[in-house]
Amino acid sequence: MTARYKPYTGPAAGWGALRSVGLAWLDSKQPIKNLRAMLKTNQHGGFDCPGCAWGDSAESAHIKFCENGAKAVNWEATGRAVGADFFARHSVSQLREQSDYWLEYQGRLTDPMRYDRASDHYVPVSWEQAFALIASHLNALESPHQAEFYTSGRASNEAAFLYQLFVRTLGTNNFPDCSNMCHEASGVALDACLGTGKGSVTLADFALADGIFIFGQNPGTNHPRMLEPLKEAVKRGAQVVCFNPLRERGLERFQHPQNPLEMLSNTSSPLNTAFFRPALGGDMAALRGIAKCLWDWEQQALEQGGPAVFDRGFLAEHCHGVESYLALLDHSPWDQITQQSGLSREEIEQAAQRYRRCERVIICWAMGITQHHHAVATIQEIAHLQMLRGQLGKPGAGLCPVRGHSNVQGDRTMGINERPNGALLDAIERQFAIAVPRQQGHNTVEAINAMLAGQIKVFVALGGNFAQATPDTPRTHQALQRCELTVQISTKLNRSHLTPGRDALILPCLGRTDIDIQASGPQAVSVEDSFSMIHASHGQLPPLSRQMRSEPAIIAGMAQATLGNRPVQWSELADDYARIRELISVTIPGFENFNQRLAQPGGFHLANPVNSMTWNTPAAKATFSTNPLPKVLLHERVLATGQTPDLILQTLRSHDQYNTTIYGLNDRYRGVQGTREVLFINALDIRRLGFVPGQKVDLVALWEDGVDRRVKGFTLLEFDVPPGQAAAYYPETNPLVALDSYGEGSFTPASKFIAVRLEASAADTANQINVALQ
Repeated sequence: MTARYKPYTGPAAGWGALRSVGLAWLDSKQPIKNLRAMLKTNQHGGFDCPGCAWGDSAESAHIKFCENGAKAVNWEATGRAVGADFFARHSVSQLREQSDYWLEYQGRLTDPMRYDRASDHYVPVSWEQAFALIASHLNALESPHQAEFYTSGRASNEAAFLYQLFVRTLGTNNFPDCSNMCHEASGVALDACLGTGKGSVTLADFALADGIFIFGQNPGTNHPRMLEPLKEAVKRGAQVVCFNPLRERGLERFQHPQNPLEMLSNTSSPLNTAFFRPALGGDMAALRGIAKCLWDWEQQALEQGGPAVFDRGFLAEHCHGVESYLALLDHSPWDQITQQSGLSREEIEQAAQRYRRCERVIICWAMGITQHHHAVATIQEIAHLQMLRGQLGKPGAGLCPVRGHSNVQGDRTMGINERPNGALLDAIERQFAIAVPRQQGHNTVEAINAMLAGQIKVFVALGGNFAQATPDTPRTHQALQRCELTVQISTKLNRSHLTPGRDALILPCLGRTDIDIQASGPQAVSVEDSFSMIHASHGQLPPLSRQMRSEPAIIAGMAQATLGNRPVQWSELADDYARIRELISVTIPGFENFNQRLAQPGGFHLANPVNSMTWNTPAAKATFSTNPLPKVLLHERVLATGQTPDLILQTLRSHDQYNTTIYGLNDRYRGVQGTREVLFINALDIRRLGFVPGQKVDLVALWEDGVDRRVKGFTLLEFDVPPGQAAAYYPETNPLVALDSYGEGSFTPASKFIAVRLEASAADTANQINVALQ
């Protein structure tokens, strides 16, 4: 495919989405089957969309999926298979030469395989042999802490519960998971402020809000089903205020593919009422500025006897540390606020006025907020803003961290947590009569460091693509290869399979779309969306191979081989997932009568204590913190290099992508086709740095540790990016993120703030992209 660029001027979704979905259907090799299955997406009795964690509306509809959901389903439900014959044809060394897109495009994994180092090929292995190999490695460990157990956010509640029970019975809390790399900062921040790490709103609240503020999120690409609530909010006169350095199409205009009038007339609807473009890393300062405006107006109201700006009753009854926070606002200088935020005081005051006029406000955010060094403090600033005006615990208002993986929140609820709370551990010990480990385990960054140090002998991954999703990619690959055994439980071939330990297994598992039949009959699993709704998912398509097993069955097989029948009859649980749910119902709060409630259309909601004004904090109140603004946004390890960055880079997804899964080489909304190695950069910066548009450059990260972190051959693409900033796709740019560059208090990689310099590429040929700037 020829690489080219042409600015996109159309709306989000619309005809472009329909064309893209149609091509995905045809490319699946079984379009009719997949079309029938798609109509069961997010329906009662159907399967939960694996595309993202956005919630589903309660009302019935024939179509309850978006473009990216359709792509996710077709990508999983392909007719292409990767079995023993494929691995016989391709050595691991040969496969390493292929792109990530090519690897996953080959199809579904269908046979359990073991790496044969002598031939450099994966060879068939029986399930019994695979489980015995895992058990022999685990039981030979000097300590269970020499093993890491990674979890992808697509794992079901049933699989996650079995997994954590298996691992804790083994004796460790080493649970690195995908949440460590995305919304960990949200959980840490909200737990400190409110006593719970989850968002407080439901999907129904969006229809009641008269203000929706969106920070660091691109819903058009990452959560397309969010576009309709935003459009409806603007239509009814609500404020929809966006903060994002890039003018993403999914935050500007929307053409609903299910609206015949809009489609036939080729019209669209606005998605915002105001758009602000802060500097990368400047959202905390912008939020501090909004709060400072509100405090100034509140003081004027107190002096002049005008209407209150703050919710004084809420602050007095439900909040702790108010006076200290207000003093912090007084001592936050405007010159620092404007310099760090990249916004003028007038812009911040305008945003504050819009916020002030709203009676019911929802604030949403995603990885544009969480992947910074000071992300925890920024999210606490979001919570503080809502606390000042009592925007918690009432309909149409609250906090909404918009999760990515479709069950990342549910996995945490089930106990996938390297730092579990005592109540969970107490409940496990009571229910299963075992002693569980109390010491903290490893998160993702800590796990990679432990592997590099030779402290880890076994790595098990329940889904995901650990090798590519993590920061400092070459070091992560090196870490995996130092293990004695790596186990990948997967649906598709990916880079993690090509970075094996001394011994390695690929275990093919069923996906969300596959019919799962166990000894007791067809099974359903459950998931938890961003709004804490728990609902069932039933596969719709026959698996490509009888060798493929479900995640609960694979976990039970590993546990049975390793632990025997301790502390449960593992095989009986795998035979009937209702038995797993019975154990969940007596172990995890909020899941009483789990099986009966799950059978209800739409499932059930896990109550959030915030909405009943219950604060599980040390002060038993919503708690303000007093985080000073960063003195400088550049990390001290960047400053220690003595170099001035050419640019600050953020990593992001293309529109044809879900996390590390690349559906295609196009990014419709940004106008890129046929390539991913591009750098979105302001035209002024291209000239300032002495380059020309279309020139190829190497990106070199600045970090003081003696490691050369670079990616090569990226084409400079003029784009509407604020000067001094740039953007590029991940996972291609993950090698630039130092393992030690992570959020304070969260360990989340700081992938949205990478100091880089640009060098002309040795293999440069100018104007490699056909730039059509009509």
